[in-house]
Amino acid sequence: MRGDGWTRYTGTLKATRTTDAGRLSVRAGGTGVLRLDMVSLFPRDTFRQRPNGLRRDLAEKIAALKPGFVRFPGGCLVNTGSMSGYDAASNWPRARSYQWKDTVGPVETRATNANFWGYNQSYGLGYYEYFQFAEDIGAMPLPVVPALVTGCGQNQATVDEALLQRHIADTLDLIEFANGPTSSTWGRLRASMGHPRPFGLTHLAVGNEENLPDAYFANFQRFRAAIEAAHPGITVIGNSGPDDAGGTFDRLWQLNRDAGVAMVDEHYYNSPAWFLQNNTRYDSYDRAGPKVFLGEYASQGNKLANSLAEASYLTGLERNADVVRMASYAPLLANVDNVQWRPDLIWFDNDESWGSTSYQVQKLFMNNVGDRTVPSRVTGPSTAPAPITGAIGLSTWATSATYDDVRVTAPDGTVLFADDFSAGAGAWTPLANRGAWSVIDGAYTQSDTGAQDTLVRAADVTASDYDLTLRARKNAGAEGFLIAFGVKDSGNFYWWNLGGWNNTQGAVEKATNGAKETLLAKPNRITTGTTYDVRVQVRGTKVTLFLDGQEWASFTDDRVTRTFTQVVTRDDATGELIVKVVNAQDRPAVTRVDLGGLRVHDRARMTVITGDPGEQNTRSAEPIQPVTRTVGGIAGTFTRTFAPNSVTFLRIRTK
Repeated sequence: MRGDGWTRYTGTLKATRTTDAGRLSVRAGGTGVLRLDMVSLFPRDTFRQRPNGLRRDLAEKIAALKPGFVRFPGGCLVNTGSMSGYDAASNWPRARSYQWKDTVGPVETRATNANFWGYNQSYGLGYYEYFQFAEDIGAMPLPVVPALVTGCGQNQATVDEALLQRHIADTLDLIEFANGPTSSTWGRLRASMGHPRPFGLTHLAVGNEENLPDAYFANFQRFRAAIEAAHPGITVIGNSGPDDAGGTFDRLWQLNRDAGVAMVDEHYYNSPAWFLQNNTRYDSYDRAGPKVFLGEYASQGNKLANSLAEASYLTGLERNADVVRMASYAPLLANVDNVQWRPDLIWFDNDESWGSTSYQVQKLFMNNVGDRTVPSRVTGPSTAPAPITGAIGLSTWATSATYDDVRVTAPDGTVLFADDFSAGAGAWTPLANRGAWSVIDGAYTQSDTGAQDTLVRAADVTASDYDLTLRARKNAGAEGFLIAFGVKDSGNFYWWNLGGWNNTQGAVEKATNGAKETLLAKPNRITTGTTYDVRVQVRGTKVTLFLDGQEWASFTDDRVTRTFTQVVTRDDATGELIVKVVNAQDRPAVTRVDLGGLRVHDRARMTVITGDPGEQNTRSAEPIQPVTRTVGGIAGTFTRTFAPNSVTFLRIRTK
């Protein structure tokens, strides 16, 4: 390179020995200035030998799932950071939303980005490579574009009409890049990159987990109208916010429903217990309303217990396939040397990769989908939901707060516990060992505004009917109060979160084995210096919440934990019934299987995933693997013992 111009140099390096910790070093000698940009060391052996292609082992693991679609580029990459372009007029912003035009053309010309997750992107994997990969593995591409309402905690709507119009135009150009003829501007670029044929894009999502429902939906409708006018064959997907329930979820679903949106994207990450308790979630969805795209979901962990809960939930998704048209576990990939989120489906380092226990379950389901669901049901003993009992608790999150006059009373007025802190706080036990709790002026104060989850407990309540009352005041900080009840330990409790999410909403959250789920949520703000009267009324499984004497919300937690679930589908090509059974219990399940008089062959192919519920797959060992064998004894009615903590698939040939 001489002068002010850039020149691309390429070459092939052949290693003389093997290492998993190699580095590329460039050494310069002599006098002068050497400028380097976009230095890349790339394996020759990529997936399908594609130029600038994907790492082979990772791509093969994804391909082995046989996915029906691949969502890209993901969630918070899309709706965080600057929505402006990488240009002088915008002062060259280094932290931008994922904007597709930055990611195509020669790799060395693609504008890099510092993304929401804290690392730099060279965009070597851009929209062309994504479309090519989806085509290579027979999956439908499903892009997600910004709606110009930020999410993931940023929660700002653009007021720049020109910028909104530019993003709408960019989205139309993306569709042209995917589907346009080579005579079009963006179809010509696609052809120049090596793919003259259209990629056949049919679905596109606008936005990701926006927490400002009305602002988001107003923008969504602008995108939708433009897309449907220019490309009527494209299904435009809306979303329902970041949670499985609550005010934002309900509002967005109503807006999507009223506008006749074809499909709505739902996201949630919950405890294993939530998945076991919500197998019937979609049974009651309106069959005439928008379809569901479950764009992100996972149980909060990578152990077999998590995968069993997800497998149980998948039986419910398949049973409701007329409503839930697509579902994708997320996130898909994680580098063990730079982890931003857990759990993840596929883990990797510099030279190895391995599938999590959830990967094995997802692969089993995705390779044995079937063509239609066969009506089926399971009968057997069920467990009644237990009343909400346990200790009470106080906590804060990045906030200093003061609590006083804490009382627990029975419905007849009998005092079960009372503490005005005049004698100190000896009745209270720290569970989190965080924060700075002390009695100040006869009240219990947590004074550290930097501490999170400062839970302390008292009064182990064995009664199923009781009232918890107290006074609370916010002194300083970002949020409000956390009032806990039904506390078993530091990982199992309910709490009423007032002024949560940077003092924007209140919610009731339930923690199960350390993983939280939101039972209800609504807008809420706590004023610093104001004393609030708080009351939690518990009646068995029903809880009613009062703030300053007014009913704030109520809920009933009477969900049944389903530890034995099933679904049956039919493979039209082979004529096989695919019986899918999840036994998430710690004991075998001796089960009578009645095929309703259907004539079948006496032998079937059985695949089982089982093990200790605490096991997980790692770089050094992958103990959780499917085992397939042929079994006999199959008939119109037969008995099968399903192993504890197992997922079992039986492919039964019909006559």
